[in-house]
Amino acid sequence: MTDQITKIAAVQMVSTPQIEENFASARRHIAEAAQQGAQLVLLPEYWPVMGMHESDKLAHAEQPGSGPIQAFMADIAREHRIWLVGGTLPIVAPDPVRVLNTLLVYNPEGRQVARYDKIHLFSFTKGEESYDEARTIVHGKNVAVFDAPFGKIGLSVCYDLRFPELYRAMGDCSLIVMPAAFTYTTGQAHWEILLRARAIENQCYVLAAAQGGKHPNGRRTWGHSMLIDPWGEIKAMRAEGEGVVLDELDLGQLRRVRESLPALQHRKL
Repeated sequence: MTDQITKIAAVQMVSTPQIEENFASARRHIAEAAQQGAQLVLLPEYWPVMGMHESDKLAHAEQPGSGPIQAFMADIAREHRIWLVGGTLPIVAPDPVRVLNTLLVYNPEGRQVARYDKIHLFSFTKGEESYDEARTIVHGKNVAVFDAPFGKIGLSVCYDLRFPELYRAMGDCSLIVMPAAFTYTTGQAHWEILLRARAIENQCYVLAAAQGGKHPNGRRTWGHSMLIDPWGEIKAMRAEGEGVVLDELDLGQLRRVRESLPALQHRKL
């Protein structure tokens, strides 16, 4: 692996129940990132649709390999010649009243090269605020990574961030991606510290693309999409609202951190 420098970007959105509105927003921000030289672009969790009710995602669930959301991602990856890590979309599950919350990766030719079904499902209750993803989502089962010209990329989604054993199972990655829709409450408390911890303990870059604002369904998401380097430093960040976070993945920096503090080589468990 050479010490190359690659521009990568995260798109922050405030998705609505209207798929076409979200397509337009994603298209605009992906184009902006590509024009600035990004070779990999990450979309947030639930980017194509944030429904008025949890069950709304069932109506938009697609079969693997077909459907308007997957066609959009394949086409735009091909159009801009980028690696597109497509946040998440609902994929049909064996259970007819639930879906898989699925992350798909497309290469610059528009071909799907990786899939990850979110393993850990969020549940949280505090006062009137309550969430339980397991009501409408089926747990994924498999850890997923893919190889790109700038190293091995580990795939994770939102609540996965709280489970460090998932990232150890990925092996030696140069980059971990984290599309998310963290709530304002939990994001304010834990988002940044968890992201930086995952970067530090795995000595790799972490790119996080979040939902970031007040949605039509009343939900407020935390935002703060960011890129963190292997030393745990935040290289770029956007607090709230839609936009692009873009900076460099420097394999030389990754190598230097691992050489100066060879913690990954010191593991005993």
